[in-house]
Amino acid sequence: MLLSRVAESLYWINRYLERAENISRFVEVSEAMSLDCPPGSAEPWLPLIDVSGDRENFDFRFPQRNQNDVINFLIRDRLNSNSIISCINMARENARQIRDVITTEMWEQINMLYWNIQDGEIFWNQPLQEQLSEIRRGCQLFYGITDATLSKDLAWQFSILGRLIERADKTSRILDVKYYLLLPSLDELGGVLDELQWIALLRSAGAYQMFRHAEQNSIKPNAVARFLLLDPIFPRSVRYCLDGISDTLKMVELNPIPKEPTRLECMRGLLKAKWSYVRIENIINEGLHEAIDTLQIDLNKLHNLIQDQYFRKEINL
Repeated sequence: MLLSRVAESLYWINRYLERAENISRFVEVSEAMSLDCPPGSAEPWLPLIDVSGDRENFDFRFPQRNQNDVINFLIRDRLNSNSIISCINMARENARQIRDVITTEMWEQINMLYWNIQDGEIFWNQPLQEQLSEIRRGCQLFYGITDATLSKDLAWQFSILGRLIERADKTSRILDVKYYLLLPSLDELGGVLDELQWIALLRSAGAYQMFRHAEQNSIKPNAVARFLLLDPIFPRSVRYCLDGISDTLKMVELNPIPKEPTRLECMRGLLKAKWSYVRIENIINEGLHEAIDTLQIDLNKLHNLIQDQYFRKEINL
């Protein structure tokens, strides 16, 4: 038996930590890319605001839009609900509310990560790259501890569900920014871009080495898009995440043999089928930005259906 509020907390703990880990990787790669740009330039940074969907908030609060503003907004800004520090704070608060459900090791790890990044800690005296690397390791360590210590029951399933939905969201967003927002015009969509930027994109998704194993040829935009969207075995690809989401939802469905499929069942089945039986050439020809925009809408619908079915009812799962 699992209370709906517990399931929701587990779901959000993993979404928040996955979001924090992704942002740390995005910022780390952009910081490396900024070495090739004029000092103080925001060119490699502003797209990260678009990835998080916070451009309007950022532009209103930081009209000068310089590099330091972007870094602070993404990492330490407590008024930005999607900053790393806000995500870790909210993950820890959710964990605190269900300490009797998660393992002691899980609580200790998320609590330590939380206290390490508070104002005044020695953590913030480190170079930016070390800060980001430590945050990423802290999130990944939590995943490993969860995998090693939490029983593979409904609590586990909702943990995985939150992690996969957030991962599919961020992988698609970073690809969309690269393929669409960073191009001078839509006429250049699918053209040959500087290889260094495509390597940076792959590193942002933690995909560079696995991409090189899968693709022996030179780095091409369509190959990168195919790998990040449609690869069936890379754990951060959209298809892999959607397959995992579908399998996980099957495990938590309340009625194993319903008279007719629920809206949630229809949604997860259609999403899995749509992204399992499509070629990257068709996606590119019909518009990659439009396809990813539709995916974002579908992921939001999926989240809302999960929330309606499992989190907004005072029931035991």
